[in-house]
Amino acid sequence: MEEEHIPSAPHIKNKHTDDLIDHYWGTINYVSNLIRASEIKAGLILSFYGILLNLVFQNIHMIETIEVNKIVLYVLLTLWFCCTVGSIYFSVRCFIPRIEGKYDKNIFFFKDVISKFGTIDEFSKTFFEVSLDEDRIFIQLGHQIYINSKIATMKFEDVNRSIRLLAISIFLLLAVGAYFGVLIV
Repeated sequence: MEEEHIPSAPHIKNKHTDDLIDHYWGTINYVSNLIRASEIKAGLILSFYGILLNLVFQNIHMIETIEVNKIVLYVLLTLWFCCTVGSIYFSVRCFIPRIEGKYDKNIFFFKDVISKFGTIDEFSKTFFEVSLDEDRIFIQLGHQIYINSKIATMKFEDVNRSIRLLAISIFLLLAVGAYFGVLIV
């Protein structure tokens, strides 16, 4: 029977290791919450569009009753539709998982755990060894913070684009309403 080698306890290099670990994990949780917040915002935008599109399509038949040149109205509606589709696209894009695979393997990245560390026992041994080495654990945590921050940045860029297009969309819809109101009077 083979005897398993268990690494000896590491020499503690930093008296504040526990504080550093809390700091790193706190940062990872903060960035993860930012990712979650961007997805919540995108979901709210999509919910708003669900209500708005329902109102628009319930009242679209009113345009047919107007007996004047409707070119301006159709141009505004086309611009509104394009902004709405763009805004919805960026909101949906925020939900698409962003997996950054161009980096070194990381014991904290779920895909690497399964694909780059071998069997369950090999991963467990590597995880234990890395966890005992302060430098390696902080480098791995730092990498994960960087990758998660990059993902959060991309998601918030999508949400910001969606919000800008939503604002333009609402402005165009108000312009359609104003133009429609002028034509009726």
